[in-house]
Parts: sequence; C-alpha cells; structure tokens
Amino acid sequence: MDWGHHMMDWWNIPYMGFWWIGVWIFQFIIAFLVYKDAEKSEKNGLLWFILVILPWTGFLFLIGYLVIQREKTETKEAIDNADEIIDERYAKGEITREEYLEIKNDMKEMRNKW
Repeated sequence: MDWGHHMMDWWNIPYMGFWWIGVWIFQFIIAFLVYKDAEKSEKNGLLWFILVILPWTGFLFLIGYLVIQREKTETKEAIDNADEIIDERYAKGEITREEYLEIKNDMKEMRNKW
C-alpha cells in the first residue's frame, strides 16, 4: 500500500491553495462592486455585500440583484422619458398649466414609490 500523497490531495498542492485564494479574492471584488452599486441605488449595500460574499448563495443573490436592478433602471428610464414628453407637450401648448402640474405631481409620486 502506498501511504504517500495522492494527486487528489489538493491541500498538499500549493497551487490549488492559491487557486482558492484567487476565487475568494474574485468573489470579494464582485461583492465590493455590488456594494458600491447598491449604495448608489439607495439599497442596503452591506446586506448585498454579505449575500454576495457567501460562496454558495452569493451567485444566486447576485443574479437576483441584477434582475431587480435592471427592472428599476428600466422604470427610471421610462419615467425620465415621460418627463421629457410632458415638458414638450406643455411647451407646444397641447396641455394647460394645471394639467402639466397635475401630471408632474403624479410622476413625482410614482418616482417616490420606486
């Protein structure tokens, strides 16, 4: 019987140890980038950082975060586009001042929900 090292004993091979250190560093960098983006989007950055840094659940939470962020970005772009349209309609005289202010107020309330 051979009681020596086997090629599958990865803890005795220094390069595999370095590989896992690299994986953790990569995951930490991704978590930091998600944290910065979450803080910029006025979400709980620390929570997202912790969820992404966890090795097994981090990937799933990262995908969930990206889906949520994309939906919010699309909604914000639609609202910003609506601002331009309503400003243009008011400038052309298609709507009255009262209608303009009412629509602007409605859009402000919608923005606060998001």
